[in-house]
Amino acid sequence: MLTVNKLLPQGQGLAAALLKRAATVALNWDVRQKSRFDATDSQGRTLGVFLPRGTVVRGGDVLVAEDGSLIRVEAAPQPVLRVTACTEHGSPFDLLRAAYHLGNRHVQLELQPDHLQFEPDHVLADMLRQMRLIVTEVQAPFEPEGGAYAAGGHGHAHGHDHDGHAHSPHDPGHVHGPGCGHHHH
Repeated sequence: MLTVNKLLPQGQGLAAALLKRAATVALNWDVRQKSRFDATDSQGRTLGVFLPRGTVVRGGDVLVAEDGSLIRVEAAPQPVLRVTACTEHGSPFDLLRAAYHLGNRHVQLELQPDHLQFEPDHVLADMLRQMRLIVTEVQAPFEPEGGAYAAGGHGHAHGHDHDGHAHSPHDPGHVHGPGCGHHHH
């Protein structure tokens, strides 16, 4: 068994050529939210993963084994409920309402511009259908939001530092997200 005890979020700092040559391991969400698990990589090696408690593994992360080998994590397709707005009876705003109601129930939820995804739950599916949303069971990778207090999240309300320059979230000239002009760690 090959021991793994290090994780590089999204392969940070690794050259593209190294990532391309790395072995892969496909893991569903239930496994990726554990800090200790066994798995088999694309080279047939048995991995014993021992990460710090509370670590969540995301698709695109890279595991580093004790021998220095790299294993790129893929989010394995799994059963999920995909929620979309009904173009005939509703609007895209209905997805926002659905996210609000699911959030109030502390549901692990993946947010996409045109749909929501969560692990199957027939009671919640019925509630969303009553809200005139389309709910379909699909096999897809599942990457739920980490939440406002998760590592790397930007759901905080205080000043913070990026690459040596401080910003306040109340500064209208400061934008978070893709294309904001600086790195987010």
